[in-house]
Amino acid sequence: MSTTPATDLKTAFTPKPSLNYASVVGLQAGAVGAFVSAIQNALGTHSKGAAGFFTRTGGTIGFFAAMGATFALTESVVANTREKNDALNGAAGACAAGFLAGLRARSLPMAIGSCAVLGAAMGTFDYAGELRGEVGETKEEKRKRFFKQPKPLADAPVE
Repeated sequence: MSTTPATDLKTAFTPKPSLNYASVVGLQAGAVGAFVSAIQNALGTHSKGAAGFFTRTGGTIGFFAAMGATFALTESVVANTREKNDALNGAAGACAAGFLAGLRARSLPMAIGSCAVLGAAMGTFDYAGELRGEVGETKEEKRKRFFKQPKPLADAPVE
């Protein structure tokens, strides 16, 4: 039984740098939080002006950053501990981020429910296949696999 290089990449585990991954995802999620905070500030009625971006809705920035970093750190620590790249890693990270969201609402039942819902959603998403597609497969390989390939003309006259 022979394997292709793409399937070898799927089964081979490479450790993830947890703190680096968590800080990058935390900063990206914080940028999304800044966008959401700006929208909240623009749509709200208050007398704070542009400073409301930080004073009124600035907690959104930190919350998004904390959820992103929690997800990324948990996902990479679980992957490195288990030495596997599968859907359980994403489910554990989403569960931790959902638990954090429930704690922000100061409700243990909401924390447990958010953990279950986000963990199940992310686990299902990862199990079904990620958005980036097969690991190691280029656009050209996908195109060749999708479209029919014409048979070469063996009887073509040579001039």
